[in-house]
Amino acid sequence: MGLSEMTATEFQRHGASHAALAALPVAIYMTDVDGTITFFNDAAARFWGRRPEIGKEKWTGAWRLFHADGTPRALPDGPMAQMLKTGAPPRVSEALMERPDGSRVWFRSHPTPLYDAQGRISGAVNLLLDITEGRDFEHSDAHLSAIVESSEDAILSKDLDGIIQTWNKGAERIFGYTAQEAIGQPVLMLIPPDRRNEEPQILSRIRNGERVDHFETVRRRKDGSLMDISLTISPVKDKSGRIIGASKIARDISGSIAAARMAQIQARRLDTLNQIAKMLSSDLDQDRIVQAVTDVATELSSARFGAFFYNINEPGGDALQLYTLSGAQRADFEKLGRLRATPLFAPTLIDGQQVRSGDVRKDPRYGRMAPHHGMPAGHLPVVSYMAVPVRGRSGEIIGALLFAHDQPDIFTQDAEDMVAGIAAHAAIALDNARLHKAAQAEVAQRKRAEDSKDLLLHEIKHRVKNTLGTVQAIATQTFRGAPREERDAFGARLRALSEAHDLLTNQDWGHVTAGQVVGRAVAPFNAQRFILSGDGTSLPAATALLLAMVVHELCTNAVKYGALSNSAGTVEIDWRGRDGADGKTELTVRWRETGGPPVTAPTRTGFGTNLIRRALAGEQGRAVFEYAPEGLRGVFELHY
Repeated sequence: MGLSEMTATEFQRHGASHAALAALPVAIYMTDVDGTITFFNDAAARFWGRRPEIGKEKWTGAWRLFHADGTPRALPDGPMAQMLKTGAPPRVSEALMERPDGSRVWFRSHPTPLYDAQGRISGAVNLLLDITEGRDFEHSDAHLSAIVESSEDAILSKDLDGIIQTWNKGAERIFGYTAQEAIGQPVLMLIPPDRRNEEPQILSRIRNGERVDHFETVRRRKDGSLMDISLTISPVKDKSGRIIGASKIARDISGSIAAARMAQIQARRLDTLNQIAKMLSSDLDQDRIVQAVTDVATELSSARFGAFFYNINEPGGDALQLYTLSGAQRADFEKLGRLRATPLFAPTLIDGQQVRSGDVRKDPRYGRMAPHHGMPAGHLPVVSYMAVPVRGRSGEIIGALLFAHDQPDIFTQDAEDMVAGIAAHAAIALDNARLHKAAQAEVAQRKRAEDSKDLLLHEIKHRVKNTLGTVQAIATQTFRGAPREERDAFGARLRALSEAHDLLTNQDWGHVTAGQVVGRAVAPFNAQRFILSGDGTSLPAATALLLAMVVHELCTNAVKYGALSNSAGTVEIDWRGRDGADGKTELTVRWRETGGPPVTAPTRTGFGTNLIRRALAGEQGRAVFEYAPEGLRGVFELHY
């Protein structure tokens, strides 16, 4: 017989006396037919957090009630009241109650009517069960499910046989399979053949209770494409603690991997540009410079071979002569004769246009000229093709850089832009080299070294200034994606060289004092922070440029890491000249930093330090660095 079927007399006959109900550990209370509370046990009082007044309070002993959505619920609208008022059959319902202390409890109400001997409702008894813990678990579980479904990462689970059990929306987006397609399938469908050995190793670790953190690998999408991902895999256990599978989070890191690779490429290209700029300022051998430019451009463009063709300025301007070659034998080119202005070559050779073709065999400009009408016999295999003109400072086409590969679609827009920048360097190098040759010829012919020297040095000054300006513009335009710090450092070095050139120009490229060079070099770095002392040693142009570069690099390092990186540090610079044993003059420069952050010896030397050491190596001088805790010390000797 159920409680709902009992009459009041039967209820008492079955042992439901007040004394028995009071001893029960569950919350129970009773009302009369009007809803007035006639009894409650201690468990009910603890449940409510209060003791209602018997015979006065009605419907429930709860302090406040709320609907499931959190809105207030009047006490006469409670489950017990509804049953007594409407006579509706009793039903189990859930509600939220607030105690006087502010704590809230989810509960399930079991109101049951009591009947008299005539079958009329004489009252009711209500059983209250605390279900807060279960509701919190359901809420937590639902919240967790919502997080999993809304995650940008792929989240899936698999059993110990590698069969997929769950599959979220992130997995659908990343891998391309719907949950219906993926669940029940082996996880091997996501693994490329060359990485199938990873899955047994992962499952072995999971069976041992191990967690796999941030394992970077490659996985395959539904369309067959591959992507870089990072995996985090954890064991899944049942209630008894037995491992039954694995939960896996897969994050697509293709973008970050590609960005890192691009950053490496840009850094390498910027380093190459620095090398080329250094070459321009230290080498005026035309053959050596053009060969180096050809080699660098061939490597960075991913070409199979590259060549620089020089305009021989014949009537008609339609022929170029091979000058330098990289990645192939010269004999393979020379047997083909001069490069002619065919429809494929003419846009570059005559009009100065850049040309890039993914497959020349399909290019309508290719194969239209007699006598070959295509690839000559014995020609190197050319499929991908790229050509960039080399213009002199007056705009004339002085040659072209040509690149080829035996596979299609090798050259990108980025590669074309990069080679265009290198072509500009080649033009500068040729201009400077030709100028240098002209200077040598003038000196040899007229035997008036001093007059020729003055004339040519002034001209070279303008060339170098133009070179520095062109290099700065090319670096800014071509390597926009490179880190700002590297671009700024490159520009600062050019400005330091420019300042030194200005100083020499003001002295008509004669001798300047070491003090003038040092003063000009430290001026951009807050000259009030420097303590300068020294003698009036006079320097020739080459030594002045070298000293300016050394001081600039030391100042840059002090701003980043040393005494100039705060507001209190100072730098002392002292220079003294003396006659050396071999007839040369030796200038000794002493550098001392104080007041900066504590100094420790670096684990690796930077570009500026290496530049100073190389510049002062051998007969040029020497460089000694001392990383004292209170500040960098340095002794630098320049021999001339």
